[in-house]
Amino acid sequence: MNAIQLWWFMNRRTREAARHSKDPASITSLLTVVAFASVTALLLIVVGGIAAFEFRAHQPGATSNSQSYVAFAYIAGALLLVPLLTMGGAAARLVVARRDERLARLRLVGATTAQITVLSALDAATSAFIGMLCGVGGYFALIPAIGLIPFEGRGFTFSELWVGPALLAAVGLGVIVLGTVSALVGLQRVVVSPLGVAQRQSTPALKAIRILAVVLAFVGMVLATKTSLASFLFIGIMFAVGLGTLNLVGPFVMGIVGQFAASRAKTLDVLLASRRIIDDPKTAWRSVGGVALATFIAGLASVMTLFSGYEGRTPEDVMFATDISTGGYLTLAIAGVLAAISTGVTQAGRVISQREQYRFLHLAGTGVPTLERARIKETTIPMIAAVGTALALSALFLVPMFGAGLFQNPLVLVRFAVSVAFAVGLVLVGTLASRRLVTAVARLD
Repeated sequence: MNAIQLWWFMNRRTREAARHSKDPASITSLLTVVAFASVTALLLIVVGGIAAFEFRAHQPGATSNSQSYVAFAYIAGALLLVPLLTMGGAAARLVVARRDERLARLRLVGATTAQITVLSALDAATSAFIGMLCGVGGYFALIPAIGLIPFEGRGFTFSELWVGPALLAAVGLGVIVLGTVSALVGLQRVVVSPLGVAQRQSTPALKAIRILAVVLAFVGMVLATKTSLASFLFIGIMFAVGLGTLNLVGPFVMGIVGQFAASRAKTLDVLLASRRIIDDPKTAWRSVGGVALATFIAGLASVMTLFSGYEGRTPEDVMFATDISTGGYLTLAIAGVLAAISTGVTQAGRVISQREQYRFLHLAGTGVPTLERARIKETTIPMIAAVGTALALSALFLVPMFGAGLFQNPLVLVRFAVSVAFAVGLVLVGTLASRRLVTAVARLD
């Protein structure tokens, strides 16, 4: 039996198992497709929005601020690129997490590395392809809604937001490649050491040198605002770099928070949650990294509201300032939706990868409600730390641009708080999406 025949056989058996048992494969398959569909639809909307501003900037009646709109559109796209890639990777890892034990057994009974690689690549590529097709449909459905949001005094038309067949194909292919590559990277522990799947070995401790990335990015931001290098586009790029450093320092913070929570745990659910955070701080960060990125963006969106409604400006400048504020909140809304879906997908993958642990704890007498509370705390404890980290970094990178007195403005603080609450609420909703999985894996026969 070659690798393709084996893949087809495994998929058929998985579908049969999902129909006749409590196997959570059907839930995880749905979450994976939803994640890839969301990445595709939102990525196409972002690309279409940038193309629309580019199109308007080159029209005969373009305003004097048209190029500035384009610059802001690219900045928003750069800010959203990180959560989009993160969610695509999380969806691919969920595919591997669902099959890692079965793949490890195949490896132990003689399957070659090439066969295991082909099986995983086909799994991930198939899920990404189905999700991509659904995402293209979602993109067409979202175009009329995005067109209702006015920029430059009018909404976008379908033709302005349409990316064209070439870009559509490129984005679709990119999503499939992202899913396949992420799955193959996540497969390394099965291919290199199949026994490691059963042993559940802890990941090595993370180094404090990750904080150096934040320091370097902050220095770059100061240089961008205080020297002759200063330009709004360069400042925006440095802000996007600062956003990227969250993914470096975040896992290190998760490790510290997990150790702190474990040392003060007084209940079983808190102890279980904190130990899981310590065992895999990178996954703990991935489960809440979206809300941290949304919080970071919320800081910028809140500051942008200060530019709307300025007196003594021309009507064109007032419209530009209002549109910048609108664009900031649109970027935040997209980031919040991405955070919610990413959390749901990552949590599902985490439960699936720990299914043996859930089942043994349940057989040892731990109730499903306790296991569920532990899973919720696996999200809420890192989420509080992630929001705090993002708040600190957001303030750090905004101060060089707007000064320390910025956060003494009540309007900024109120809108910042509401924006963060919006993102946190969406993430909590995403956490509930994988609630059924705990019961399914704990009682799986």
